[in-house]
Amino acid sequence: MRLFIFALAVFFSSKSLAQYIPIIPNISIENLKKDTKEFSSDYYQGRKPFSLGETRSLKYLKTRFQKIGLQPGNGKSYFQAVPMMETKITHTTDLTVSSANQKFDLKYMQDFVLLAQTPKPEIELNDEVVFAGYGVVAPEYDWNDYAGIDVKNKVVLVLVNDPGYGTQDTTIFKGKTMTYYGRWTYKFEEATRQGAKACFIIHNTAAASYPFSVVQTSNNGDDLYLDERNNPKPHIDLAGWVSADAAKKILTAAGKDTSLIVSANKRTFKPLDLGLKFSLKANVSTHYSTSQNVIGKITGTKRPDEVIVYTAHWDHLGIGIPDERGDSIYNGALDNATGIAGLLELARNFKKLKIKPERTIVFLAVTAEEQGLLGSKYYAENPIYPLKITVANINMDVLNVNERTRDIYIGGAGQNDLEDDVAEMAPLLERYITKGGHDTGGGFFRSDHFNFVKAGVPALVAGSGRDVVKKQNEVMGRMGQYGGSTYHKPTDEYNPAWTFEGAAEDLKLYFMIGHKLAMSNKWPAWKESSEFKAARDKN
Repeated sequence: MRLFIFALAVFFSSKSLAQYIPIIPNISIENLKKDTKEFSSDYYQGRKPFSLGETRSLKYLKTRFQKIGLQPGNGKSYFQAVPMMETKITHTTDLTVSSANQKFDLKYMQDFVLLAQTPKPEIELNDEVVFAGYGVVAPEYDWNDYAGIDVKNKVVLVLVNDPGYGTQDTTIFKGKTMTYYGRWTYKFEEATRQGAKACFIIHNTAAASYPFSVVQTSNNGDDLYLDERNNPKPHIDLAGWVSADAAKKILTAAGKDTSLIVSANKRTFKPLDLGLKFSLKANVSTHYSTSQNVIGKITGTKRPDEVIVYTAHWDHLGIGIPDERGDSIYNGALDNATGIAGLLELARNFKKLKIKPERTIVFLAVTAEEQGLLGSKYYAENPIYPLKITVANINMDVLNVNERTRDIYIGGAGQNDLEDDVAEMAPLLERYITKGGHDTGGGFFRSDHFNFVKAGVPALVAGSGRDVVKKQNEVMGRMGQYGGSTYHKPTDEYNPAWTFEGAAEDLKLYFMIGHKLAMSNKWPAWKESSEFKAARDKN
């Protein structure tokens, strides 16, 4: 097999490959199983920041980094402090919707969820409601859902995803492939820029790529934000979601129907004052504390100041709403104990190399991804290694615990040169890149690599596709079950039946891409059509 691989290396060589001998690592499935099982056990209590689960998680990661032989990544420390603010809605009334001739209540955690984005101890809504389509202002697409209306101190109601998804028209935004304008985080950011007091997103399972139950379990009134006391920034007071059924009641009260939602897919759409008021009172407690990113490194032998950063988030949702079994621990085995297991296994393989990397390899386990990518956001804003000398980021979030696939899916295809490296390396693993896939769920914008991307650092988001080598129907059924009944629920637990064959193959690829970069002076570039190219050019 080894001779066959080197024959392929010669056959598929390009100028870059001819100057570089690929190393295919020995990824240990047993290590992946062991680390995933341990890190997702009940002992870690769902690994939520500011909890005993965090204390135990940090100790585990530091111990693993030391055992592998990684150097501290932040001076003499394995940690980077991430100051954060925790808000908790201690009490809220139901949400009263009133028009000129009717009034009704929506039930908290049943019809809507709510998070406080400011430390105000008491927040009251009694404000007009504006339907602002997808809540998007995108000059490059000639789109402005707030055109001609003032929403200052009002409540905005918006749709999830973006107009391209709504129409399936490739000439509008990026068609079925979600842009950042479709992400829920963007909706709240834009509502803030527009001066709104609160923003509610209308949930749609297909458009969001997860059911409303995920919104409920992920938004139980307790949320984290970066501590901005020394650098205050504007925020809406309240951020929330309403269920599809609740949205129908709201539209009916305004004398509208789903045709209003359809109209938001057209360039002729104009935001509309619904003639309604949203009213509620919420009490909020605020707590300031510090979480931690965990960071280790292997120092480069020739260009130590140039770094390749591997990332995976260590956190999950902690202890929350019990499921039908009475289980209240959100173990996060797939999301993201698998990614941490992969990070550790990559570190082991890099550490075992006889010829050490010429560039520095950084292994960064970030906090608070589940709270809005906060740990990676803080790192990108306060980098230990300047972003201008950060060569690339390779991120791992939910590895394939099933059988391996022949194909490789690339998130954000067409963005940067790293996918060209994947195309070069894939044949060495007897794999190919999936063509024509559509990222309707916005995966390219949903994990920690995105904070590197926004700062201009090329990032690789790749993984197993759908061309499963064996047990195709069974594996596809498991994948579908994860999105529907496991994601962000207590059922995301370690399963001894997982083979981790797919994860091992994907990790080989991640290693090979990082190793090639570490042994060269190549700087991956953004494609000319990428919206992130300007940020890289600037630094």
